[in-house]
Amino acid sequence: MTETLQTGDRVRYANGGAAVTGTYITERDGMAVVKLDNGYNIGTSPEKIERVGRAAPQPPPGAGVVVQNPDLPDLAVISTGGTIASRVDYRTGAVTSQFSASDILRAIPELGEIGCYRDRQVASILSENMRPGLWQTLARAVYEEIQAGVAGVIVTHGTDTMAYSAAAIRFMLKTPVPVIFVGSQRSADRPSSDNAMNALCSAAVAASDLGEVAVVMHATTNDDRCAIHRATRVRKMHTSRRDSFQSMGMEPLGYVDYPSLSVSLSAEAVRRGTEEPELSDALEERCALLHFYPGMPPAVLDAFEGYRGLIISGTGLGHVATEWIAPLREMIEGGTTVVMTSQCLHGRVCDRVYNTGRDLIAAGVIEGEDMLPEAALVKLMWVLGNERDPEQASVLMRTDLRGEIRRRSI
Repeated sequence: MTETLQTGDRVRYANGGAAVTGTYITERDGMAVVKLDNGYNIGTSPEKIERVGRAAPQPPPGAGVVVQNPDLPDLAVISTGGTIASRVDYRTGAVTSQFSASDILRAIPELGEIGCYRDRQVASILSENMRPGLWQTLARAVYEEIQAGVAGVIVTHGTDTMAYSAAAIRFMLKTPVPVIFVGSQRSADRPSSDNAMNALCSAAVAASDLGEVAVVMHATTNDDRCAIHRATRVRKMHTSRRDSFQSMGMEPLGYVDYPSLSVSLSAEAVRRGTEEPELSDALEERCALLHFYPGMPPAVLDAFEGYRGLIISGTGLGHVATEWIAPLREMIEGGTTVVMTSQCLHGRVCDRVYNTGRDLIAAGVIEGEDMLPEAALVKLMWVLGNERDPEQASVLMRTDLRGEIRRRSI
């Protein structure tokens, strides 16, 4: 390389084989970062690349006109950000969240064959920055769209914390129409991106006969169908696979075949119109989730002094070390609701088998049945935000409210 490169320059890279082209991003630690035309980044010596021209300027977000068919079902797209709503930042090569819902429609025009969309942006964040206060804002936005008469709601969300958010909305909201959370594991600039297929499948489910909150994502590593997961029984089980989301302790509520976009629902799926719309958006944020490990000192519990609720992800049937029992009893007597879940994810808590479990129950720890730890956390936030009586709160935590507790574990 004999000339100074600028971000966005078109470059050619050659390293003994056939030359490939891409876009120059930046220089970092003495290496040139190039985004190849196949969507992947490489780092190479600046001497191995040459400038061949400038990249065509990218249209700004919001450019262009979306033409919609008013005869199709009205669907609301509520954007919170995440990879499905992202573009490449050529200053750093990183994927940043900055697309609005309208930008998604422009990027995936086939959505226009499924519904007539109204878009709304409540946040533009990566999902690790999600907070309970934003869950409340999101729940209110979804409720307002339902009250306005939409046939379904699509929430675009980053995948890392999507299961938390979907469960939180399910507890805060009763809905007569589908409320579908969707994201993507891989950004739109990658050839293996799942964003378009996931978006199309989510729109198909939003227009379907479903009547509850669900997560719609790839069901397999192939582009053949998406799975419909109950919001309170879904978990992200892999960091990057496209079929990362799995229903835990139950089968999916249904599937969406691709590319036909045919939706099939199980007998267990709540049907459209079953519930009347109702918003109960109070949350108690002074709740925490603690993952127990062997040797963890009970002094860790001191960090949660003054908290109103604590979910423990315990071992096996729902255990912690014997030395934790007395501090937990003191914590409960001081007004903290403590619920035991299991790290095993499959199966259910049963603290009546071993002495430690029976002692935990005697200390006042509530058995979390087969609730997923993250679903139990948002449920506890919701229960304590809406119920001041500790005894009634304990009853509610042991009661299946939104499909979060199963009668039988599979």
